[in-house]
Amino acid sequence: MNAPGKIYDVAIAGAGPAGTSAAIHLAASGKRVLLVEQKKFPRAKLCGEFISPECVDHFKRLGVAEAMLSAGGARLTETSFYSRRGSKVTVPSQWFGNDSTAIGLSRAEMDSLLLARAKQVGVTVLEDAHVSDVVLDGKRVCGILLKSDGEKAEHRARVTIDATGRSRALARRITKGASSQGHGKTPQRPRFIAFKAHLENASAAGGVCEIYFYPGGYGGLSSIEGGLSNLCFIASAKDVRRCGSDPEAVIRSIVFRNARAAETLANAKTRTEWLSVALESFGRHRLVPAEGLLTIGDAAAFIDPFTGSGMLMALESGAVAAEAILDHGAGPDFEDEFNELAASYRRCYSRAFNSRLRVSGLLRRAAFVPRLAEGAMIFFGVSDRLRRKVAQATRPSLRSKSSAAGVSTLT
Repeated sequence: MNAPGKIYDVAIAGAGPAGTSAAIHLAASGKRVLLVEQKKFPRAKLCGEFISPECVDHFKRLGVAEAMLSAGGARLTETSFYSRRGSKVTVPSQWFGNDSTAIGLSRAEMDSLLLARAKQVGVTVLEDAHVSDVVLDGKRVCGILLKSDGEKAEHRARVTIDATGRSRALARRITKGASSQGHGKTPQRPRFIAFKAHLENASAAGGVCEIYFYPGGYGGLSSIEGGLSNLCFIASAKDVRRCGSDPEAVIRSIVFRNARAAETLANAKTRTEWLSVALESFGRHRLVPAEGLLTIGDAAAFIDPFTGSGMLMALESGAVAAEAILDHGAGPDFEDEFNELAASYRRCYSRAFNSRLRVSGLLRRAAFVPRLAEGAMIFFGVSDRLRRKVAQATRPSLRSKSSAAGVSTLT
């Protein structure tokens, strides 16, 4: 028998930057918010751990800028892209924000600071709690079913948000239900595998995030706190299988086909265990998988990591969802207003992210073909103006920046 839980305005599954961003904005505006995380913080997370300069503006609105900037992260003044044969183009961090540097900071540190802020503003946080299912009223999602310490409890909410990242744990529950009735899509076989670990003795240039392209994938290396470097790379699933799913073997046989990667990682040693995840696809997913359910962060869309804007999209999508809920979820007849909320969220999300996702998709197609990648490096290296224009196309337009700023600053 399920134990009864509290009724919330919003229940959020996933306490990464997207889910925590939405939770902080909503709770600070007076909403009753439940934030559920299956892990116990601090915890490692597969991520490039690159915080672009624009994220600082979001941190200010969330009330965590000072904590983030003093957490010991590395300051990254530029990103250098290396083709397999050694061609190089550089993108200065100052092209993307008033703060002239990006930050290299572990997810364990960043996520813990955001979660502490969520608790501070009144979010009910449940860690080490597994979402076993969504709660349905007919076809409407009206909360989540949690399993913790062997006990199950229903937590009902006016709106439920899936912020579980690429796993899309809640959205897949809906898809699974549709599939059992013959309406779902056949799951895709993973095309790529991503790996991540912290290293010592990597020899990338100081203050630089380096991106390496090689046949079938790419990887990124940048400094983080504690004098370590974060290496996160993607390889084709078939290449990973040929290497026995051993990340060290993949590095030697695949990543080292990029001359710069072979040079900077030659003497590197792992300081943490390797994390890995299978990637089905990039790009958009359904923003509103069912009535009562929204997706944000990677659950809504997975942008290519080499753009350096994944963290930014997570924070921004949380803010966009919060603003839609605050605009349309205040009245006593909220259930009748969900269609308006969903339409507003889709509209604002599309305005903020569609162009970025299209541009990054085109860049990915070129990056994964060695000859095209080499040609693109040479082409973009000719003109700073052209390179800046393309780089900024993977970031918010002025219009979407003003929209994201609609959520009030927290104090």
